[in-house]
Amino acid sequence: MDKQTQLEQYLKTLKKVAIAYSGGIDSSYLLFVANKILSKEQVLAVIADGIMVSRQDYKDAITFLKENHFQYIEVPYKPLEITQFKENHRDRCYYCKKELMSTLKQVANENGYLYLLDGKNADDLTVYRPGNRATEELGIISPLAKFEICKEDIRAYSKILRIPCWNKPSNSCLATRFPYNTNLTAEGLKKVEQSEELLKSIGIKKVRVRIHNNIARIEVEPEDFEMILNTIKHKKEDNIIEKIRNLGFSYVTLDLLGIKNGSFD
Repeated sequence: MDKQTQLEQYLKTLKKVAIAYSGGIDSSYLLFVANKILSKEQVLAVIADGIMVSRQDYKDAITFLKENHFQYIEVPYKPLEITQFKENHRDRCYYCKKELMSTLKQVANENGYLYLLDGKNADDLTVYRPGNRATEELGIISPLAKFEICKEDIRAYSKILRIPCWNKPSNSCLATRFPYNTNLTAEGLKKVEQSEELLKSIGIKKVRVRIHNNIARIEVEPEDFEMILNTIKHKKEDNIIEKIRNLGFSYVTLDLLGIKNGSFD
């Protein structure tokens, strides 16, 4: 029996589920499979609307829900009201995830859904993820991890199911762009979001802009370096580096080691 069949059979035993939906490939896959196996009335997506998520990613997530006619509830979320998040401690993710999942679980329960599932996969168990402890403490079910479904599996299954974001690069909370113990602000998070959107606008799919006080450090795949450097040759108004600098940075740098997930960990 393959992993997806195991997942499907497990979802049938739960009968009625709410899914913490982020718009990423993991939760999109889980949500899609749940709606395939159960009736749409038995599946509820709960999605947090907070400043830690880029607006484009959020819009894409809502579009996916609407196009597939999935049931969903949008939940306002304000992570900057959490001291440990705002002060960006190393265990920031634990406190944020604890508050977030508690809120989503409450919303799910209030709407008649006993089980709240998330998109944590098998790969997430092998890297630094303080939020994992929070979801375990709250009794959140992680069926992808339970059946050892990894990111590679999810992309392969999603391609077969024709889920549009099957090959979308992984993204993460915008707070991960700042060194630990650096105070997070709405303005700072917005600058990261705008910087990354500018780079995506020239065709770069996978990008992180890390912030070091007044310095923006761009991380992209080495094969995308030329795309960025070519814009420098353009007139000032078309120069991506200038546009990022004008968001409020003194310097903009390109990390020659390329992109690395969790580079501040």
